[in-house]
Amino acid sequence: MRNRDRVQSALAEQGIGTTVYYPTPMHLQPTFAKLGYREGDLPQAEQAAQEVLSLPIYAELTSEQIHRVVAAIAAAVR
Repeated sequence: MRNRDRVQSALAEQGIGTTVYYPTPMHLQPTFAKLGYREGDLPQAEQAAQEVLSLPIYAELTSEQIHRVVAAIAAAVR
């Protein structure tokens, strides 16, 4: 299990929603196939696609909620 998956699972257990918007980097998506990119061509983008996790963020998020998310992340990565 990847670190991202472990953190995502730990947050889900606490009712904190997260998502992965682009599990496949843009250059490897079918719509861009005609550009000819192959796996390994853009290693930083590929690494980001494996690691990035979108956290709750919106204007109405309270300080208490932010601290709860931060604490849950800290606990998950220990």
